Amino acid sequence: MFYVARCYRYERPQAGRYREFTQLGFELLCSDPERALVRSQDIASGFLDSLGLRYEIDFCAKRGLSYYLNGQGFEVRCNELGAQQQVVGGGAYREGAGFGIGAERLLLAMAAQGVG
Repeated sequence: MFYVARCYRYERPQAGRYREFTQLGFELLCSDPERALVRSQDIASGFLDSLGLRYEIDFCAKRGLSYYLNGQGFEVRCNELGAQQQVVGGGAYREGAGFGIGAERLLLAMAAQGVG
């Protein structure tokens, strides 16, 4: 399932980290979270590749969110963004796996790389 959602943060806004932001998301619900995690990582990479974005993916990222299964997660970073370089974050949970892409941060990364 793909979705687009308006989201809100409690934290103080910073460069590339807004109080209100748009998240593009993907969720794959199934009984095999390991397989769902690999598939969601492939879909995230394929989407970014289709945009021509240069990025770095960390498949071993330990996400701090408690609902990720054993902390299994991944992050996609674009170094051009400096301190707020994470563009995608995702992981596995009991019912499957998924990821979220910060739309505003994705646009900032594309602009910084001259993509699009």
